[in-house]
Amino acid sequence: MMQHVNIKLRAPEPQDVDFLFELENDRKLWHVSQTLVPFSRFDLEQYIFSVNKQEPFAAGQVRFIIEYIESTENRKPVAIGTADIFALDAINRRAGVGIAILEKYRGRSLAGQALDLLIEYGFNFLNLHQLYCNVEQTNEASLRLFESRRFEVAGVKKQWNRVNGEWVDEYLLQRISKD
Repeated sequence: MMQHVNIKLRAPEPQDVDFLFELENDRKLWHVSQTLVPFSRFDLEQYIFSVNKQEPFAAGQVRFIIEYIESTENRKPVAIGTADIFALDAINRRAGVGIAILEKYRGRSLAGQALDLLIEYGFNFLNLHQLYCNVEQTNEASLRLFESRRFEVAGVKKQWNRVNGEWVDEYLLQRISKD
């Protein structure tokens, strides 16, 4: 478990099935994750039971649940999103990163705190040299988030995603470790 101010990253647990069911079945996010059909609770349970049992490089990914601790009086954390490291490449020491936050928790700098923890984990624990992400040109909030964490636009994938019948460009952003 990793914590920063009022955000905590932790491994998925069986009690997260309902939360993941809500997040993964949000059709507004499907085009980003290439999802074509809803996830069942059974599928999500099986995922939770298998996901963090393997070493990250063998699994090719690490998924964290983002928990928010609203105040010092109410110390009960609430699951608000997921933070992922994916496409782990041991030879080239790089991986993709992604953050998904429930809509009602966006705009509070919580994704930034979670991304800080993900970057720290990727560079300091997994010993990666490079992290990258893909962000649609129209997703200005995500572009600001990653650029504020020193990710730089490395390229543009023209007409990469089809969203609501329109083609949207996607940026490839990278952050190189100082190692």
